[in-house]
Amino acid sequence: MTVISIQSQVAWGHVGNSAASFPIQLHGIDVVAVPTTLLSNRPGYPTIRGRVLDVQLVADLLRGIEERGAVEAARLILSGYLGSADIAMDVADFVDRAKATNPALLYCCDPVLGDRDRGMFVRSDIPPLVRDQLCPLADIITPNHFEFEFLCGARVTTIDDVVAQASALMARGPQTVVITSAELAGTPQSEIETLAIERTQSDKTCAWRVRTPRVPISPSGTGDLFAALFVAARARSLATPDALSHAASSVHGVLERTAQSGTEEMRIVESAGVMLDPKPRFAAVAIAAS
Repeated sequence: MTVISIQSQVAWGHVGNSAASFPIQLHGIDVVAVPTTLLSNRPGYPTIRGRVLDVQLVADLLRGIEERGAVEAARLILSGYLGSADIAMDVADFVDRAKATNPALLYCCDPVLGDRDRGMFVRSDIPPLVRDQLCPLADIITPNHFEFEFLCGARVTTIDDVVAQASALMARGPQTVVITSAELAGTPQSEIETLAIERTQSDKTCAWRVRTPRVPISPSGTGDLFAALFVAARARSLATPDALSHAASSVHGVLERTAQSGTEEMRIVESAGVMLDPKPRFAAVAIAAS
C-alpha cells in the first residue's frame, strides 16, 4: 500500500513532506515522497536556506517514480505546497497520467495557499491554477477556512454556507471537501472545528463536524499533518467520518504534546502513539445536509 506525496521538504522542523511522511508510514503505508522545495527550515526563522526546485527536476522525479511502478501500487496521491506555477501545472499533468494508468487511484489536493493570519503566502500565479486545474482533478480537497473561501469565491460564516459552497465545489470535481480550522457562527471560542462534506454515489450530500479543544499554540504544518493523517485513514479504507475523527483527534493530541514541550516545531515523532490511537477521540457528528 503506497501514497505518493508531492510537497515541500525541510531539513529542520515539520512542514510539507517533513510533517506528512512519518505519520503516513506509521500506519503501515509506504510513502513515495517527491519534494517541490528543499529548504533548511520553514519561513519564520531569522534565516532560511535552499530553494524552490526547478520544474524540470520535479517533472523528472515524477517520471522516475512512474517508471518504477509507483502509480500502479498507489492508493492515493497527496499534493501540498507546490512552490511555483510551473510545478502546479506539472503536478496536474502527472495526476492526469496517473489516473489514466490507475483508475482506482484517488487524488487528495491540500491547497496550501494561505491562512487568515497571513493572507496568501504563495506566488500570485499559483492560487488560480490550484483552484481551476488541481481541485477539479481531485477526489478530496482539504482547505483551511481561508483557502475554502478563496476556492468558492464567497464568505462562509454558517454551516448552511459551508454545505452550499462545498456542494458547488463538488459539482466541479471533488467528491469530498474537508475544511480545517473552520470559524463559524456558533463555534465556541474554546474549540476548533473541522468539517467534511461528501457527495455519495447516489448523489446525496452528507456532512459531519468534529470539534476539538483549542490548544493555545499555532505551530506551522498542522494542515500538512491533518491532510496526511486523513489520507492515511482513507488509504486504509476508513469511511470519511471515521477518517475525519481520527485525523482531527490525532492532530489535537500532537498539539497537546507540543504545548507541553514548549517547542516551536510540532513533536511529531514522539507523538507516534497519539497518532496511532488518539485519546481522547473526538467523534464526527452528522450535521444537516440535503
